[in-house]
Amino acid sequence: MKTIFIVDDCDTNLALAEDALEEHFCVLTVPSAAKMFSLLEKVTPDLILLDIEMPEVNGFEALERLKAGSSWANIPVVFLTGTIDSSIESRSVKTGAIGIITKPFSKSVLIDRINSYI
Repeated sequence: MKTIFIVDDCDTNLALAEDALEEHFCVLTVPSAAKMFSLLEKVTPDLILLDIEMPEVNGFEALERLKAGSSWANIPVVFLTGTIDSSIESRSVKTGAIGIITKPFSKSVLIDRINSYI
């Protein structure tokens, strides 16, 4: 079973995504980028769903750190966001995200998108 990290500072978003995905994937919910990096020391996921707007370390900063020549550089990352515009899309591509999923998301769309990415 594929492992997915869901990284979001909102407990509601974590619960909704976990509920949508837990039948199909091994899901680990993570409330911050800092905790994601700690968990990466123990577990390598097949995909990371990463919220863009988080306190302390935002999604763009976290992805830049992931891609900076680390052993995690090849983990596919999909951004989660409630707001999307051309600047976010452009920065997402430049930073190395493989896609963007807008919140709120439906269970079927989330599963279909993840299946297409992995």
